[in-house]
Amino acid sequence: MSLIEVAGIGKSYGSVIALREVSTVVNAGEVTCVLGDNGAGKSTLIKILAGVHQHDTGTFLVDDEPVRFGSPREALDRGIATVYQDLAVVPLMSVWRNFFLGSEPTVGRGPFRMLDRRTARRVSRTALADLGIDLRDVEQPVGTLSGGERQCVAIARAIHFGAKVLILDEPTAALGVKQAGVVLRYVAHARDRGIGVVLITHNPHHAYPVGDRFLLLNRGRSLGCFDKADITVAELTRQMAGGAELEALEHELQADP
Repeated sequence: MSLIEVAGIGKSYGSVIALREVSTVVNAGEVTCVLGDNGAGKSTLIKILAGVHQHDTGTFLVDDEPVRFGSPREALDRGIATVYQDLAVVPLMSVWRNFFLGSEPTVGRGPFRMLDRRTARRVSRTALADLGIDLRDVEQPVGTLSGGERQCVAIARAIHFGAKVLILDEPTAALGVKQAGVVLRYVAHARDRGIGVVLITHNPHHAYPVGDRFLLLNRGRSLGCFDKADITVAELTRQMAGGAELEALEHELQADP
């Protein structure tokens, strides 16, 4: 059974069609990669999945049940967590404070209730270690971590708080090769723990090593949804780059005197 299935999803903003007839599935323990250039419709699709916007046409199923989320909280309550590029972290706060931001464990009752720092440190350290993330000290400010490490803290936080589906919005976009590799390794860890992952990216070379399924978008339309066995990284790159358009341009340039 798929965790998420969208069929013929469409979304318009006035006369602008942002998404038209897009279909894909997200299964437990698999990574569905959504690829496309700027303006392809990636952001619109994840905002529908995350409960920020509602679709106009098509069907959106969660655990085989039709849904139309009214807010991101409704999506989160159904186990769909989204990690955006800005990560929603507070750089000057410690790792463990960011890990529990808004959901801090407490001890005591009523006016005597206080933040349970010891539990928060222990749980955050264990949750990070379970995902294979070995930080030097959970007391250090998040701002002192590398970009890849901050992404991994956000991923671990989402999983700890019950995410069944993890949507990652361009997690490697601003990272170098080594840090991108670190993030992709933890994406694979999440997948291996049975999480359904939606990886949004414009880089097929980041998507292909961890992806099980590839949805290609171009100007709001689907170019196809392919299982890994049915497409190579070279073909994925060619289709993303505009394949036929690039070939036509090449012939045109060769024909010029």
